[in-house]
Amino acid sequence: MLETAAAFWHGRPTLVTGATGLLGSWLVPALHQRGADVTVLVRDGLPRSLLVADGWLDKVNVARGSLTDESLLRRVLAEYGVQTVFHLGAQTLVGVAKVDPLGTLEANVRGTWLLLEAARQAGVPQVIVASSDKAYGDSEHLPYREDHPLRGRFPYDCSKSCADLIATMYAQTYGMGVAIARCGNLFGGGDLNFSRLIPGVIMATLRGQPFQIRSDGLFVRDFLYVEDAAQAYLELAQALARDSSLGGQAFNFGLELRPTMLALTQQVLQIMDRADLQPQVLNVASAEIREQTLDASKARTVLGWSPRHGMDEGLRRTVDWYTRHFDTLATQR
Repeated sequence: MLETAAAFWHGRPTLVTGATGLLGSWLVPALHQRGADVTVLVRDGLPRSLLVADGWLDKVNVARGSLTDESLLRRVLAEYGVQTVFHLGAQTLVGVAKVDPLGTLEANVRGTWLLLEAARQAGVPQVIVASSDKAYGDSEHLPYREDHPLRGRFPYDCSKSCADLIATMYAQTYGMGVAIARCGNLFGGGDLNFSRLIPGVIMATLRGQPFQIRSDGLFVRDFLYVEDAAQAYLELAQALARDSSLGGQAFNFGLELRPTMLALTQQVLQIMDRADLQPQVLNVASAEIREQTLDASKARTVLGWSPRHGMDEGLRRTVDWYTRHFDTLATQR
């Protein structure tokens, strides 16, 4: 009889790196609610993080330090008897990577191999590595499928390509239970990095200002609502425990849509009933891939995963979250 999801997670020692980021802020509560014994690795305080603001650090084990601290990683994995690692820790902003490529490579590439080596030494049975559609790099053949070559050329994209190759190396060479999750652009409540399009559009619109699109507005991206991404990670870990042959494999997760940045901006404005606030197209973006879309059929077929929220519903839930968030901030002043 197959183990139920509730039985799998109940009491399971689980480490989440990068827990204060957008995905971690939804994944950690989901794990806690399923009864997992959660430990989070936190580098900075980040009081604006949803995980911190909602008091989740008081409900889980907290290890403080950097992904590049080898002795810390070994200690945490050993002391907490970790059985599952969700490796979300990374420098995730394309613009920051362009300004500081060395820092991005240090966090995303070295941080990944140090984490995987510590997991190998500790005998951790499974690691889910957070990747991105950016790992594929630029391609004339879309949508990306998992067997596409990894051709990152710009700093952030290259760091994700390298991290994925390292994860595959550990799985293939050492027989480790490592699987890779490649998601489209995540969106949802709690993302307070307003340089990203969706939170940026919502904040500007709530302030009555036109949003400024850095590109020409015609860049294409795939997206995924953050609660669906958290569910995808949980299901991938459960599947890896059932089937060791998934070790070394990657899975795409996305809505499989092709919105341009301009069309997506206008969709948010429609939801917020502010179509009058037409965006300003700056056309100054550089060192970014022009078009990226994902084929998630492998996740549907092998894992039985499918997103529960379409783009419109996900955007409406996201707009509602930010509206409440800014209302709360206004009342606190």
